[in-house]
Amino acid sequence: MIKFFNYFIQSFVIYFLLLIGRIFGLKLSRKLFSLIFSIIGPFFKSKKIIETNLNICSQKILQFNKKIIIEEMWKNYGKTFAEYMFLDNFVKKNYIVVKGEENLIQIKKSGKPVIFVSGHFANFELMSLEITKKNIPLAAIYRPLNNIFLNPFMEYLRKKYVCKNQIKKGIGGVREAIEFIKMNHSIALMIDQRVSEGEKIDFFNSKASTTTLPAQLSIKFDLNIVPVFIKRNKDDTFNISFQKEISPKNFSNKTELTQKLNEILEEMVIKNPYQWIWTHNRWK
Repeated sequence: MIKFFNYFIQSFVIYFLLLIGRIFGLKLSRKLFSLIFSIIGPFFKSKKIIETNLNICSQKILQFNKKIIIEEMWKNYGKTFAEYMFLDNFVKKNYIVVKGEENLIQIKKSGKPVIFVSGHFANFELMSLEITKKNIPLAAIYRPLNNIFLNPFMEYLRKKYVCKNQIKKGIGGVREAIEFIKMNHSIALMIDQRVSEGEKIDFFNSKASTTTLPAQLSIKFDLNIVPVFIKRNKDDTFNISFQKEISPKNFSNKTELTQKLNEILEEMVIKNPYQWIWTHNRWK
């Protein structure tokens, strides 16, 4: 009962802040919530998780500065929060520079589905949004929010502005993903969160429970995997890089392919540690 009451209070505060953001407009809201999150973020209970994650990764990140990384992460978090109320702007206007667009053109031309994978960088919702804008049939796998009062609204925003085909993570979601693949839909998902049903795969020289779903679908249906890297620029435009396709034929099993994906994700984090969400308990 206490948990539900807390969720209700949390959702009330978040709805109020989102309403304020909508009134203020996108540009001012980014500045406002960037400041708010950078101030209150360090007091969240995820502080210890962030510290642990950074300690694990510190040896591989050049010019490592824990304080700056944490501060910039919270600023990006705040901007991303503000942008949820303006996802319609991202559909109508061009805030995104696409790199590797020839790869998307080829995917669309072939008519064969692929699996798009990325991590929680910058505004991570923009991967599926941009793929959908390019008229590539897509279904996106997501993890529902724990807050039952907030999750329906987030689902509404994602279905209306990001990708209409939203698949809830889980066994039922896997079956649903397979049905979409059979209908020639590509699949998009984030691969940087810990999953209880995953395998322990090396990530920054430490074993991390990692989803093998992209590898399993890739091998089973002979689908190429397309890594996607998202970066926020100083002017709050975005670069989205659609990298070269990875063929499952080059790997002997799902573990080997999943290890390759972790290595690519690791490179993304090293390249831009300031915009990755370090709050996930990745190595639990």
